[in-house]
Amino acid sequence: MSDVLLRVIAADGQIKMTAVSTRELTEKARQIHKTLPVATAALGRALAAASMLGSGIKHENGSLTFQLNGKGPLGTVIAVSDSYGNVRGYVDEPSVDLPLRADGKLDVGAAVGGDGYLTVIRDLGFGEPYIGSVQIVSGEIAEDVAAYLVESEQARAACALGVLIDTDQSVRAAGGYIIELLPGAPDELIDGLESAISVVGSVSSVLDSGTAEDLVNMLLVGYEPRILEKREIEYRCNCSRERVRGVLASLGKSDIEEIEASKEVTEIICHFCNTAYRFTPEEIKEIIGKSKE
Repeated sequence: MSDVLLRVIAADGQIKMTAVSTRELTEKARQIHKTLPVATAALGRALAAASMLGSGIKHENGSLTFQLNGKGPLGTVIAVSDSYGNVRGYVDEPSVDLPLRADGKLDVGAAVGGDGYLTVIRDLGFGEPYIGSVQIVSGEIAEDVAAYLVESEQARAACALGVLIDTDQSVRAAGGYIIELLPGAPDELIDGLESAISVVGSVSSVLDSGTAEDLVNMLLVGYEPRILEKREIEYRCNCSRERVRGVLASLGKSDIEEIEASKEVTEIICHFCNTAYRFTPEEIKEIIGKSKE
């Protein structure tokens, strides 16, 4: 089954919800970056969060960058979403391996660390991007997303993210949701949603045997949820040889001449998809000829 993103409204327009199932794209990320389980879980959660947040950007060419650095052993966790919800990402240290928590779960919080910031950069496709940053709450990522929404966007919101790893280290289930109370919604709705969230429990457990639609219906039972949009999403990198050539050209003539002086093939590897782009000395010389001082 393809990964999907759902945009939902409920309670006569007082509740807005976004939900994603992201097993396939998280597994693709695992295979690309060869992540061990705790890194897979952290990256998978970040990808799901970025997809949901990025899908709200109205401009077709807009994007969202989700960056988490808690000074833990994983280093920086980065996920980038386009305005449709397609994502790409990576972690600095994909081979980090930590003991399980006392409850038997992956210790994502310790891997990410709690001494740093979650930064969200919204590029709306024109002008300067909007940058919001909040101090990390736990490093478990979902709590940090909720804190970001409250502090940076003044939204009454709840977020849950989950990645279930199988015995062979592949991704068995992944996804998440963000629920927001819209302006004017009565406080009583909070109690009902908190109760539903408690009953539903783990996102990954629901998605292991069900769908994103099941997740919506379980969480918004009694609130008459209506799916406004259902999209298929995927792990998608937008790198290309021409883009990389453009990056080289942007270095400036003196820097490129230094590269050309080595007389060796220059290899540049994309952080997001590990594609290697190779440029011969002759190609570097051609770039120099077209570059500006």
